[in-house]
Amino acid sequence: MSELSEPRIPAAPAIQRLPLLQLILVGLQHVLLMYGGAVAVPLIIGQAAGLGREEIAFLINADLLVAGIATVVQSLGIGPMGIRMPVMMGASFAAVGSMVAMAGMPGIGMPGIFGATIAAGFFGLLIAPFMSRIVRFFPPLVTGTVITAIGLSLFPVAVNWAGGGSAATQFGSPIYLTVAALVLATILLINRFMRGFWVNISVLIGMLLGYVLSGVIGMVDLSGLAQAPWLKVVTPLHFGVPQFHLAPILSMCLVVVIIFVESTGMFLALGKITGQDVTPRMLRRGLLCDAGASFLAGFFNTFTHSSFAQNIGLVQMTGVRCRSVTIVAGIFLIVLSLLPKAAFLVASIPPAVLGGAAIAMFGMVAATGIKILQEADISDRRNQLLVAVSIGMGLIPVVRPEFFAHLPLWMGPITHSGIAMATLSAVSLNLLFNVLGGAERAALSGHVHSH
Repeated sequence: MSELSEPRIPAAPAIQRLPLLQLILVGLQHVLLMYGGAVAVPLIIGQAAGLGREEIAFLINADLLVAGIATVVQSLGIGPMGIRMPVMMGASFAAVGSMVAMAGMPGIGMPGIFGATIAAGFFGLLIAPFMSRIVRFFPPLVTGTVITAIGLSLFPVAVNWAGGGSAATQFGSPIYLTVAALVLATILLINRFMRGFWVNISVLIGMLLGYVLSGVIGMVDLSGLAQAPWLKVVTPLHFGVPQFHLAPILSMCLVVVIIFVESTGMFLALGKITGQDVTPRMLRRGLLCDAGASFLAGFFNTFTHSSFAQNIGLVQMTGVRCRSVTIVAGIFLIVLSLLPKAAFLVASIPPAVLGGAAIAMFGMVAATGIKILQEADISDRRNQLLVAVSIGMGLIPVVRPEFFAHLPLWMGPITHSGIAMATLSAVSLNLLFNVLGGAERAALSGHVHSH
């Protein structure tokens, strides 16, 4: 009986008690790490729609508000929604291609985008219970492959940041590389020589040092801070009543399916890291929160939401696995949405500072995937092929984003997502090699289960 009760022990981190200061600092780390990704989507869509600086700032605040609410619900669990694990939510990149196309369509504009987001969120609420049953198609072989692919597909983002960001005039300048190296070295040294509390906030300390150094050498741009208001409340339907057009709605419904596939991989990754067994019921709660957030987002002037892969690396890196940390982070996001000056300060963190931290953390996601793959039978040649091809498929959109440029536009959300490509490949090949592989596989799995 003691063996059977063993797996229940890791569930404790979900209710682990941390000192208040540590809780706040680790929560702040989560916000700083995901902030760049969270504001990137409204920035891109706002620019594509030709909005002015004030309207784009409003889009960003709206995004922070919905991300904060969704993070709290996802981590805390309210009603039938929320997976109750340390998950950070934010605007999903899976929809960017479709929404940029919509922004340029005559008669669609922002009301059309928000209408499609609401409809897709409602569609997600309907299909979440069915999608949650796909857990059985994610054995360690598939989960490990997908999580490794998530880490590898995030790496170009880290490298881009470390080199100074895509907007840098002198990308790869020694100044940017020095700042990124200082942040990374600080994180590594704290993890080598310190313990406990300091390790938990090592990313924050590294980023603070990097920010101070960047400020001293004139890399931090605070122009416009004085003009930003102290307080601004996000009002729903700011751009008018949402409009519903069939083509954008169908496109966004496909995006929601892709988000669900990505989120399933991420939830299973978090389950492995926190030592929790992600059941179909938990997955349904998590996916319902993803869909509910997207449904709400359309009314509050923002876009489809999903869980953020970046923060999984932070959970693994810091070892802080309790959900109270992301609940605090969600509250931070809500406060930031009301305080444009504070949001402006966070936005002033140079990309090189984020890059130094991201190299460690995105690598940790890939390392988690490799660790999970050890549970699978990697000595089998067919399983090696599955891992090889699926990671290769996942890296196609990363290495050459234009690789699928001549395929139909509706396939964009799939072909532009490395995570979706790797997941679909791994699940399909696992069905081909292992599920449809006959009695030999059944005998092998029976042997594994007997252990």
